[in-house]
Amino acid sequence: MFEVDDIIRVGRELGMRRLSMNAVAAELGVSSTALYRAVDGRWGLERLVGESLLGDLKLHDDPDHDIEQHLLSFGLQMWHFIVRHPGLGVYMQILFPRGEAGRLLMAHQIEALSKRGYSPDVAIALSSVIAGVSINYAVAEDSQREHADELDAQRQEVTAQLKTDEDLAEAHRNLPSVEHTQFVRLVLAAMVRGVVSVAPPGRPLDQVMAELAAMGMGI
Repeated sequence: MFEVDDIIRVGRELGMRRLSMNAVAAELGVSSTALYRAVDGRWGLERLVGESLLGDLKLHDDPDHDIEQHLLSFGLQMWHFIVRHPGLGVYMQILFPRGEAGRLLMAHQIEALSKRGYSPDVAIALSSVIAGVSINYAVAEDSQREHADELDAQRQEVTAQLKTDEDLAEAHRNLPSVEHTQFVRLVLAAMVRGVVSVAPPGRPLDQVMAELAAMGMGI
């Protein structure tokens, strides 16, 4: 006999990267058929475990932060949390929100941005852009950690090639050495500044979309 809480517990112990119907059934000591009677297949299992993990993410909103500081903090909190839970980023990439925990995160952001002068639709748009970048970088880091041994040798080979490349050697030599966490922070900061410049508080979403569309007319 097992309960939904047992499925969630085992799923969290396995982690999203290792999560599967067969793996959970094996840990519970039941058949996969019995597990299928309790959850709606792979999607149902992912939703149970993924939403349980997302429920642990408590976004901090510093009332003293302006809009740029808030969005940067939001993106970094998302990135740090997803990096600590391998496989969760892919769950969020495929479809978000899937359940209550995801909806609560969205509601939190709407409330935080509404206090800073944004309408709910623009708040969702801004949050989605920043969250998307954070999730993508977390997924990339997760993948690199999974293949760390293979990538290390490949990086050394690529670096050696760049150092002797006629066109790229000088540019590569002058690049600063930036630790990965700091690099993600820099990218998010640049993204935040860009989206806030085109979508300042008070500007309707249709005007934001029209301006962005106009920028691409000559391409």
